[in-house]
Amino acid sequence: MSVQATANRALDQGQGVVRLTPTWVPRSFCIPGRRIKLHPDDYYALGGNRGGIDERWFSSTTPADNGPLTSKNEGLSHIVVEEGGSSELITLRDAVDELQGQLLGDKLWNEHQCWPMYSKFFDNQGALPFHIHHNDEYAARVNAKGKPEAYYFPPQVNNHGGDFPYTFMGLSPGVTKDQVRDALVGFTKGDNHITDLSAAYCLTPGTGWDIPPGVLHAPGSMCTYEPQKASDVFAMYESVTHNQVIPEELLWKNTPADQVGNFDYLLGVIDWEKNIDPNFKANHFMAPIPVDDLEQMRADGYEDKMICYLSEAYSAKELTILPGRTVTIKDQGAYGLIVLQGHGKLGVWDIETPALIRFGQLTHDEYFVSAAAAQEGITITNPSPTDPIVMLKHFGPGVHPVMSPVV
Repeated sequence: MSVQATANRALDQGQGVVRLTPTWVPRSFCIPGRRIKLHPDDYYALGGNRGGIDERWFSSTTPADNGPLTSKNEGLSHIVVEEGGSSELITLRDAVDELQGQLLGDKLWNEHQCWPMYSKFFDNQGALPFHIHHNDEYAARVNAKGKPEAYYFPPQVNNHGGDFPYTFMGLSPGVTKDQVRDALVGFTKGDNHITDLSAAYCLTPGTGWDIPPGVLHAPGSMCTYEPQKASDVFAMYESVTHNQVIPEELLWKNTPADQVGNFDYLLGVIDWEKNIDPNFKANHFMAPIPVDDLEQMRADGYEDKMICYLSEAYSAKELTILPGRTVTIKDQGAYGLIVLQGHGKLGVWDIETPALIRFGQLTHDEYFVSAAAAQEGITITNPSPTDPIVMLKHFGPGVHPVMSPVV
């Protein structure tokens, strides 16, 4: 059967909601935090040379950029169609290409010609190296897109904070470009101590942060939900992290070949004003914001909160369906979702939160909702007398307005 026929069948079967398979991504420079429900035997399922699996990607049409050993379709979400005891998979990217506005809505498709964001769980035992994501201007020089991203720390996947639940973000006011340049020049000489020029912020479950492109950051060891623009550009500016040496090629990742060795080019990637902002926390911290009167929503059987709302490139919400309640939720655009707690019905689908997932196993916890189905409204039923259903929903640009930060 053709991709188009399979995509249409999936959309018809789910009445506008398609089921996605888990998408696991390893990182060679990471040690898994073991909070993303993957079976303990499977964190190195792709082989020790690939590193541990410490990311699960959601609603992704973006290939992972993991070097020459990257496997086929790594990082791409797949739609699963089950019928007559057999399963058929197609990538979400192929389905988007075939269904276009039928899946994403005409406005989003006409403006972007793709699904322009994805989300993930980042789950590392320690902090990541201090690094940067390029803006559109710099990313375009290597035929890529810039990458803003956001963080939210779901309580359901943070029963412990890992080794370092703090994130270095930005640069301390008063730090000079010469100091940063000296640290970059010293990358191959041992620990370049670049985080000495930054400040670490405590990470609190149930809250989040906004990280625009050009802002240096070293994500801490909380298991993190990360909506982001559809890109995987980055460069590591720290040479040693928690006694782990970072390869020099990652310093120059996504740098044009004719600029490799030019430390002033690396300085140019930095958005200086955002990094030295003395009000960095006030401008980038995100506390959840209820979308309506909280008491009224609870009386109606649910809680709906904006959790990522400072970027024009995407937004995210946390939706809770209270025990024993049935609600119909409408949204203005297509979105992906991951179920974190509870079980029940999502439209025609049975949904559940697995306790443990084998590598390659199919689940019923991740879905993509078409624009038409979102606007018509999705009915969600929670049959449990005690346990809420909690899900995170990631949206593309233009669905929700950028809001003011809440500290």
